[in-house]
Parts: sequence; C-alpha cells; structure tokens
Amino acid sequence: MHFVRSVRALLPLTGAALLLTAAVQPAAAGMEEGVKALQAGDTVTAEKELQLLAKERDPRAQFVLGLYVYGNAESKLFDINKATPLLLDASERGYLPAMIPLAGAYAEGKGVPKSLFEAYKWCAIADHWNVPNANLALEQAARELPPGEIEKAKAAAAAFTFKTK
Repeated sequence: MHFVRSVRALLPLTGAALLLTAAVQPAAAGMEEGVKALQAGDTVTAEKELQLLAKERDPRAQFVLGLYVYGNAESKLFDINKATPLLLDASERGYLPAMIPLAGAYAEGKGVPKSLFEAYKWCAIADHWNVPNANLALEQAARELPPGEIEKAKAAAAAFTFKTK
C-alpha cells in the first residue's frame, strides 16, 4: 500500500510534464482542445476532444484520457475499467509518462488484476528509460515484492520490447 501512495505523490509531476509537452509539441487536432478543457475542469469536453485521437491510438490522448478523465476519481467520467487499458496500450507502445501510473494501477489492482510483479516490471522499464522519479517508484516497489520475484521482474523488464502497432 505504501507503493500506491508513493506513485500517487508522483502523479502531479507527470501531469505537469504532460501539459508542458502538449504546449511545446505541435498539437494534433483535438489534443490542445482536450488539454484546455481539462484545465478548465470540463472532463466531458476533454473526453469528446480526445476520443478520436485515442481511437487512433495516439498515446498522448490515451494517457490524458486514462489518467485525468477516466482515472481521476473526481472526474464525472471516472471509470477505472476504461482508464487502465488506455494507460497499458500507451505504455506497451513506449509512451513513458503512462508507465508509472500503470504501475500504480497494477499495485492497486485497478482495472487490471493486482500484481506487484507487473508494478515492479513497469517501474523498472520506466527507470531504464529515465522517466523522472521512476527510481523512487522502483525502490518502493522493491520493498513490496518478495526478493525472489524481484529478479524475475527485472528479467521481464529487461526482455520487454515495445509494440510497434
């Protein structure tokens, strides 16, 4: 349970990075509007703007929908069963900001079966790719996972390859 609280503490940093990224990169149709709607507290408009991009598997849109629209308990559209698959797909295709929230979902069993092994694996992958604060999440995950499982999870993380489609 300590791991989950630690991951939650890191989420505002991830969100700030996303908003900066969205402002710096050329915005795809709907992305900028979706982020602006979220900043205004309008999750319904954000969902509408981001849906098409998410259906086209834009990992940025999947991340925003998964974390802030469906994954935020204060959202009118809160639905963890919609949130986690979006974070998983974005992570599996290499979208780094989605990995720590996905690890937290595995640690809590939110939208996926509870698995400290998978939580550790995703923290290790994020750490390998230098995701900010991933090392802190990895250290916390290591405290929760039995030592014999840590080596297996490290091996799974090292063997993981991103999906290309």
